[in-house]
Amino acid sequence: MRNSTRIALALLAALLIFSLGAGAGYGAHWYLTKNNPTSEEASQFGLYWEAWHIVEDKFYGDIPENPIPVYGAIRGSLDTLQDPYTIFVEPQPRALEKAELEGQFGGIGAFVTRGPAGEVILAPMVDSPAEQAGVQEGDVVIQVDDTPITPEMTTDEVVLLIRGEVDTQVTLTLERAGVADPIVVTITRKVIETPSVEWRVLEQDSSIGYIRIRLFTERTGRELERAIQDLKEAGVTRLVLDLRDNGGGLLDAAVDVASQFLREGVILYEDRRGEGEKFYSVKEGGLALDLPLAVLVNGGTASASEIVAGALQDHERGPLIGEQTFGKGSVQLVYDLSDQSSLHVTVARWLTPKRHRIDGEGLVPDVEVIPSEADQEASSDPQLERAIAYLQQDSSDRTER
Repeated sequence: MRNSTRIALALLAALLIFSLGAGAGYGAHWYLTKNNPTSEEASQFGLYWEAWHIVEDKFYGDIPENPIPVYGAIRGSLDTLQDPYTIFVEPQPRALEKAELEGQFGGIGAFVTRGPAGEVILAPMVDSPAEQAGVQEGDVVIQVDDTPITPEMTTDEVVLLIRGEVDTQVTLTLERAGVADPIVVTITRKVIETPSVEWRVLEQDSSIGYIRIRLFTERTGRELERAIQDLKEAGVTRLVLDLRDNGGGLLDAAVDVASQFLREGVILYEDRRGEGEKFYSVKEGGLALDLPLAVLVNGGTASASEIVAGALQDHERGPLIGEQTFGKGSVQLVYDLSDQSSLHVTVARWLTPKRHRIDGEGLVPDVEVIPSEADQEASSDPQLERAIAYLQQDSSDRTER
């Protein structure tokens, strides 16, 4: 994997993995405000203001307004920890992150992309509030309520203008190809769900079901149960679980997912500062305990998805097929701050059931399959094909390890 790709994935994984247990970050504003700086700590920041006032007085250029310098100071302090996953997240990306992990938000149901000139282009989802209000694919947003859209605005900024509380209204001013005058539509926001699991019966073999988990969210456990039930009702007797390019998500969701395939035992060990080691056990009631399984992984399989893959591999539940995983095995708790920004702090490391360290190492697949350039150009999927071939073997022959 190229360095730039690994760095980007590391940042994504840092944003997407944290625990939802007690003290997991929600409601943590109390924790931070009760720890106000001591007089000695406050005096030490006099040096910061000494330096910054010189910048304000002498710098030849525009001085950014608060809170930008404050955010920069926080990031600089965190950089001294040399941990890519202990990060500061500004209010806008934090709001989007929350919605992503909740699996739903108040919105209009439209995909947002940027054109070559920075224009904001919509593509409404089927039967969404946007489609019902007349929004068409390719419409360009030029204003949201009273706020004009400019090329300098980030996509996150535009998305957050469009999203809002369920049952409130948002007015979009649109440009449409072939229409001379702008089009104004008022849309009532509804709950928009963002599924994290997709599934289907494979065309190559109707006895094999395919399940892909895109992200571990609050909804993933329930969605996976429905996927397994639907596939079993369709006559599926074997499963492919696709964790490729899954950057992580919620720890609780990872435990729920692994528990669907394991009868008993440990899913992971967690080593936390000052608390020693704890473990997470399989939850009873899994729906796919006896279905033969193959698990697809690659360099984009990270964090919570590595927890699931590592547990299934160590329990010999099914082979990992594909490429070595990313190697992010640390736990971040998320502390929401007073301005709706957040602080993600690494507090623990994970180990697989056989105490294999994930962080910095990743998981080595049982069956390595690396797509070639020709595969990519032909849009073929040799990793999935290898999983199908494995599952089509007789049970007595399934000894690849």
